[in-house]
Amino acid sequence: MQAYLEKFIIQSPVKISNILKKININEKGIVFLVDKNFKIKGSISDGDIRRYILRGGKLEKIIKLSSSLINKKIIVKDSKSSIEEILNTLNSKKDNKEIKCLPLVDKQLRVVDISTKEKIRGYPLASPNIGEQELANIVDVVKSGWISSRGSYISEFEKKFEKYLGGGNAIALTNGTNALQIGLMALGIRKGDEVILPNFTFGGTINAILNAGAVPVIADVCKNNWTLNSANVQKKITKKTKAIMPVHIYGQPYEVSSLKKIAKKNDLLIIDDCAEAIGAKYKGKIVGLENDCSCFSFFANKTITTGEGGMAVFKKKIHADKARILINQGLSKNTKYYHEYAGSNFRMTNMQASIGVAQLNIINKLLKIRKKVFKIYNNFFCKYSYLTLIPNNSWSENSYWLYTLVINNIGQKKRDKLISNLQQLGIECRPGFYSLNKMKPFKRYAKGKFYNSNYLSENSLSLPTTNLTKKDQEYIIRKFLDEYKKIK
Repeated sequence: MQAYLEKFIIQSPVKISNILKKININEKGIVFLVDKNFKIKGSISDGDIRRYILRGGKLEKIIKLSSSLINKKIIVKDSKSSIEEILNTLNSKKDNKEIKCLPLVDKQLRVVDISTKEKIRGYPLASPNIGEQELANIVDVVKSGWISSRGSYISEFEKKFEKYLGGGNAIALTNGTNALQIGLMALGIRKGDEVILPNFTFGGTINAILNAGAVPVIADVCKNNWTLNSANVQKKITKKTKAIMPVHIYGQPYEVSSLKKIAKKNDLLIIDDCAEAIGAKYKGKIVGLENDCSCFSFFANKTITTGEGGMAVFKKKIHADKARILINQGLSKNTKYYHEYAGSNFRMTNMQASIGVAQLNIINKLLKIRKKVFKIYNNFFCKYSYLTLIPNNSWSENSYWLYTLVINNIGQKKRDKLISNLQQLGIECRPGFYSLNKMKPFKRYAKGKFYNSNYLSENSLSLPTTNLTKKDQEYIIRKFLDEYKKIK
C-alpha cells in the first residue's frame, strides 16, 4: 500500500524535475503535494509543467507550497467513503476534464490512499486496530521513564493474558519465534534432540527449533485439517525425538487429544505454536493451556498486537522461572551479574506491553469483527465447487486470524498470477505458506513425501481480513471471481 501511494504524493519543497520523475512512474499525469505531516496541499499535472517550461521555466526550480504552479482546488474524498461514492466522483468531471486520480484522506486531510478507475481503493491484508487507550498507555510509559524491559505494564500484560486463557504461567517476550525457542530451552531441549513439526507453517516455527540447537523433523499435514495429526507424527518418532511442535495453522486448531496420546505414549513434550491462534477454541476452551508450553505472536498483523512481541505460556511454574532467567541473559536473580545459563535478551519492553494491555481489553471485540468477515466470505465462496474453505469441524473454532482458502488444483503459477492481478486492483493478497521442504535452508530436515502440505501451499491464498465493510468484501469477492475466470 505504502509503495503504491508513494507513486502519487511528494513532499514540498521539491524540484520540478523530481515531480516529473514521479509523474513518469505513476503514468497518470499528476502528483499531489503534501506537507511534512502528509496533509494534502494541492496538485501539479504534466500539463502544468509543460506550460511552465514553454514560458522559460527551469527543471531545477524549487516548488514550495506557496507556488502559483500548485492547483489548490482539488477534489478529495474521505478514506471511509464507499466504493460507489468513490466511483461516482471518478466518473464525474471537473471543469469538463476527467478525474483520473482521487486522493482519499483521513480526518486530518492526510492522504492515505489514491483511487483510480483501475484501482478503486487499497485493501491491506491485515492492519492493526490501535485506539486512544493504546496511545494513552504509551504516553504514560514515556512520562514514567520506564520505556525498556522493566515497568508495571509487563507484569500486568502477563497477568491479563493468564486470566484470558484461564491459567498458565505467562512470560512476555520480544516475538513469537523467540517464545518458541525459549519454550524449548526452558523445557530442557538440547543439542541433537529431535523436534517434530509440520511442513505447512511459517518459517519461524522451524527457525526456533534450529536456534535452540535442536534438530527439526518435518512431517506432512492432513489435507482436510491442514495440521499435524498422530498418524503423521508416529512415523517420524525415533529414539532421539524429545518434543512435538504442532501449529494451529491460520488459527485452525489441530487434533489436540490424539496428539497428546502419542506424546504420552512416547514420553514427548509438546510445545504449541499458537502464533496465529489467539482466541481459537478446542472443544469449547480457548487454546493455550493444553500442553507443556504454548507460544503466541503479537506481530502487527495479528488479532492483538504490540508491534512486535510474543508470549510463552508454561504449564509448570518451574519452567516459567527458568525461562525468565534465560530471556534476561541467563543472569541470576540473586547474584548481580552472575550468569546461571547462557541466555539471551528476549525481554518485551514496557512500552510494547502497555499496548498489549489495551489490546487485551478489547480482544473479544476484535475477534467478533474478524469472525464477521470470515462469515461473509464463507457465505459467498461456499457456492463454488472449485474452492475449499478453511477447515471447519465440530470440535474446534478458528481464531479468525487471516481468511485463507484453497483454489482446487489451480497450481502455484496461476495462483501467483491471480494474486498479482488482485494486487494491481488494490487488493493485497498473500500466497499460502511455502512448504518447508521446498526451501533451501530446510530441505535437509525433510525426508519422504509431503503431498498434502505441498498441495495446500501451492493452491492457497489469503485475502484481506481487517477493517472491511460488507460492501468492501463484496467488491473483493467480485474481483476475485472475475480474475479467477480470466486465468483458470
